[in-house]
This record gives sequence, structure tokens and C-alpha cells, in this order.
Amino acid sequence: MKSLKALQHALADAGHQIDILEQEKNLPAFSASMKTAGLFPLLPTEPTIFQVNIGKMCNQVCKHCHVDAGPDRKEIMTPATMQLCLDVLKQQASFTTVDITGGAPEMNPDFRWFVQEIKKLHKHIIVRCNLTIILANKKYHDLPQFFKDNSIEVVSSLPFYTQDRTDRQRGNGVFEDSIKALQMLNEVGYGIDGSGLLLNLVYNPAGAFLPPAQTALEKEYKEALLNRYNIQFNNLYVITNMPISRYLDYLLVSGNYETYMQKLVQAFNPSAAANVMCRNTLSVGWDGYLYDCDFNQMLDLKVACKESNHLSNYVHEAIRSREIILNQHCYGCTAGSGSSCGGAVA
Repeated sequence: MKSLKALQHALADAGHQIDILEQEKNLPAFSASMKTAGLFPLLPTEPTIFQVNIGKMCNQVCKHCHVDAGPDRKEIMTPATMQLCLDVLKQQASFTTVDITGGAPEMNPDFRWFVQEIKKLHKHIIVRCNLTIILANKKYHDLPQFFKDNSIEVVSSLPFYTQDRTDRQRGNGVFEDSIKALQMLNEVGYGIDGSGLLLNLVYNPAGAFLPPAQTALEKEYKEALLNRYNIQFNNLYVITNMPISRYLDYLLVSGNYETYMQKLVQAFNPSAAANVMCRNTLSVGWDGYLYDCDFNQMLDLKVACKESNHLSNYVHEAIRSREIILNQHCYGCTAGSGSSCGGAVA
């Protein structure tokens, strides 16, 4: 039998789906916009990024989290599934980057082993670290040195360079701990020119609006963090909030869903659509299932090739020749300058 909590989630999701369908009646289908842009069906290029969600457990409960991660989540990738990841990476040279995400990926007990095994394959490794995990427990205090020893690129969310806006989105005390963690990363060389240790930050809007221009905001961030906290970093990525999971809850409860979706539709950019991350990225769920992107993964929209939708039956040619699954949330990746796990795309 389902738990009371699971049933409550199911009922809430059903109610939200009814609300969404009702409000989307006046919105053009994303596939129609892609047809107009000459991009339908959307096909992948050669996949180069292997993005792996190794668990939904997290020490934070952020309001904008599309993974719906938190301390109570039990979904976690096992060593056996990690080995399937390694097997695919050994076979396919086209995957040059492995992007490890969560939850807080460092909370997976096999995280360090997995990283070290990937490093043996000479792949570029990205870890999406929420910063506060470094201070959450003594066993994580050495993460900056571990990242350095394994030449990991660190990508971390910092909603803003002020405490009030960051804590409002990510929880009380998060800003202070994030600043301390960034200083620890700087101490071992991260974000310092010439060190080769990449430290990139991520900005998400705190309300129902699109992000500002990436270049201008990056300059603003760099000046503020350096002058106030003597913190340096390499790049700022601005990411549009996707209308799924907790952010979708916020949009519906606040009555902003239709307005927000209209903003995304009106800002549709064919140049951004041509460069969406799902074209060169394969997303792997904690249980080994395959998705076009991290957002489709959270909606359980598996890749459109049943003969190769799991690591255990991986066929590279099927993945390369599949059609990418599109839905209304895809407007979030194609609005304005576009959005991806690496920021603006156009």
C-alpha cells in the first residue's frame, strides 16, 4: 500500500495537472514553435556530456529545486548502477564530460569511488556542489581538496550575492555557509586565475520572471563577492526556472503559472532552440534509466527508444538516432538567451 505522504503527493500532482491543462489551452504547443523554427523533430548531435544523477538525497530543501531533493529522499544510485555508467563510458569515447549531480551528490556513500573510477577513464568531471554540504559534517570538510586532487570542475548555486535573497530561496543560514565554502574552495586554488581549477556559480531567479543578461550579472557578482568577501570564481551561469516540481507548485499557488508560461512563449528564441543541451547531453537517472535531459528525468519522460532506455541495454546508435521528447516545459530552455546546465546558449 502507498503511504499517506505518497497518496497526498499523488493527489496534489493530479490536481496540478488539471490546473496546468486548463491554463495551457491558450498557449501554443512547444512542438508547433519548433516546427516554425524548422527544428521538429528535434534530433541529437553527437552526445558529449554524460550527466548522472546519483541520488535525490540532499541536506537542503530549496524552493526552486526541480529535483524535489531533500534529507528525506531515499532514491540513491547503487555501486552496481555506477558500474553500468562506467561500462558505457569505457565503450563510448564521444562522452568527454561526466556531469555528476543530485540532490547533493556527495551524500552518496560511493561518490568518491565513482569519481576516482571516472578519472581513470580520462574524462572531464563536473560536480554540482551545493556548497553547504562542505560544512554540513566533518566528513565533508575535505571536499575542496578532494575536488582539487581529482581536477574536478565545481558548479554551485548561489541565487544572489546577498544574504536575504539567497536564504529566501535556499533556507536560513545557507548564504553564510555558502560564503565560507567558497572561501575554502578559493584557499585550495578554485576560481583563481591560472590555477586551472574551475569554480562556476549558478543564478536562478527568485520569482516568476526570466533571468537577466548573463554577462552583465556575472560582472556584478564578481565585483560584489570580491569586494565584500574576497571571493573569486570563473563564470556565472544564469538558468531559467523550469515550470516543474517545487517551482511549478510555487507558480500554481501564487497564481503566476499562466503569466510565466506566456513570458516563456513570447521570448521563444530559435537560436536558443537550436542549441538546447538535450542535443549533446544524455541524462542518467539514479536507477539507470536514460532521459534527454535532467528536466525530462524529473517528469519521468524516458528517451524515445525502448530498445535502449536503460544503462543495462545501452545501444549508442539508438541513442544517437532518437527523437528528443518535447513538452511545454521546454519553453524554459528556449526563452531569451536560452538556458542550460551551462547557462545561456544563444
